[in-house]
Amino acid sequence: MSTSKSTGEWAKRRTYAIISHPDAGKTTLTENLLYAAGSIRLAGQVRARGENRRTRSDWMKIEQDRGISVSASVMTYEHKGLTFNLLDTPGHEDFSEDTYRTLTAADSAIMVLDAARGVEPRTLKLVEVCRLRDIPILTFINKLDREALAPEALLDDIQDKLALDTAPMQWPAASGQRFGGVMDLARNVFIPFRPEENEMSSGDPVPADQVGALLTDDVHEELTEGVDMARELCPPFKQQSYEEGHLTPVYFGSALRRFGIVELLDALAEVAPGPQNEKAVVKKTERVIAPDDKEVTGFVFKVQANMDPNHRDRVAFVRLSSGRFKRGMKLKTDKGRSLTVSSPIMFFAQDREIADEAFAGDVIGIPNHGLLRVGDSLSESGDVLFAGIPNFAPEILRRARLADPLKAKHLKKALESLAEEGVTQLFRPVIGGDFIVGAVGQLQIEVMAERVSAEYGIDVTFEAAPYETARWLSGPAAEIEKFGDRHKSAIAEDIDGDPVFLAKSSWEVGYSEEKWPDIAFLRAKERNR
Repeated sequence: MSTSKSTGEWAKRRTYAIISHPDAGKTTLTENLLYAAGSIRLAGQVRARGENRRTRSDWMKIEQDRGISVSASVMTYEHKGLTFNLLDTPGHEDFSEDTYRTLTAADSAIMVLDAARGVEPRTLKLVEVCRLRDIPILTFINKLDREALAPEALLDDIQDKLALDTAPMQWPAASGQRFGGVMDLARNVFIPFRPEENEMSSGDPVPADQVGALLTDDVHEELTEGVDMARELCPPFKQQSYEEGHLTPVYFGSALRRFGIVELLDALAEVAPGPQNEKAVVKKTERVIAPDDKEVTGFVFKVQANMDPNHRDRVAFVRLSSGRFKRGMKLKTDKGRSLTVSSPIMFFAQDREIADEAFAGDVIGIPNHGLLRVGDSLSESGDVLFAGIPNFAPEILRRARLADPLKAKHLKKALESLAEEGVTQLFRPVIGGDFIVGAVGQLQIEVMAERVSAEYGIDVTFEAAPYETARWLSGPAAEIEKFGDRHKSAIAEDIDGDPVFLAKSSWEVGYSEEKWPDIAFLRAKERNR
């Protein structure tokens, strides 16, 4: 049920994520949304040099150096009387687990497409995750200031590949050097593209009957034909269809040129849903947690260490699901651990401020020293248990080797801390002293190596391990123990102490499944959220 029309402070929250294929312009759009909302004075651009290259959402050194997002971050801003929590997710596929966890905290998403490329592979996977979470999607087709596919071809691409109905809210006047602006189909006004403007490149709206004076004859004719076709053939926007995930409203623009940004902000304020009901288990009974419930509840969807390198800080990102949170409250985890939240923080990328209160839909940071883990549920009673967040079997396994063996304890602490964040997974072999690090992609390994060096001052190399994949073991304890005795050199424990089989090949996994039918060899392990 949508809460976007409800009353109360919680109903003014809009928590959304931005998803895209790498290089579609997600980080640039993030920066300029914040700029348009007045949250920052200067939008950092990843193509700039020096200080200007350092975008506000990309705060880690590796992100600033490479101009990519490899860690989820949270930015809070206000627009049109609403409080928006923007969850910036990593665009690179090697960080798909971090993206998945972040999407569990979102009520809606903006899908960014490159106008010259349409729907790309990474976008397909992210939309599948949104479907699993019933997250409604608003589409922004970016880079219209460059040569692009025809708008009708882009809409067809979305419909064919994503099985989503498209409701164009705007229609572009050509693209590239001929790009003249967009027609707002609902208001029947034309928004001209003014690339010479310094602030935003959107000119003042012009009535539809005056557009001919702004465009060349050929562009005007293309626009007129496209608008007529869109109105006749495309389905109209319906809020219910959007919220149910069957239809996506489509907007056009250029994040780099800051064109269409204000209109996108306004669209979010108009259609994006507020906090939603959450399924949970309370005292072993399934229940729905509504955002207006009095008890404060929430869940940890991310843990980040060393956001401030000068202080060994560790912050849990908590999405509030219900209640009115106040600074100094005592909360309990679903495992019965109690903590007093004396210094909760609101995020603006690496910047932060103390939060005196927060409501359902908000994301707060809780500083802690290892008490909170990804997947933990929090509530005043300690009786609330939300659904689970899975860990997936890694596709790359590497052995951690120290240059200085005397720093073994420091390495253990560093790897455990980063594994708790979800940067990589960590396995401790039952036999042998070297840690095995698991990752979805090579870039995760590179990020871990750089962070271990920069944040902990440890020189470590990650070399090839004699294993290809990992599976969690589930089944009767006696059978698992018997299997472990037969395969001691291939048995490890994960960071939670759960047994893991490190296999030399997928064939070995299949063979073991046949030989040990009472044991489940799991590709994913669900931690309670």
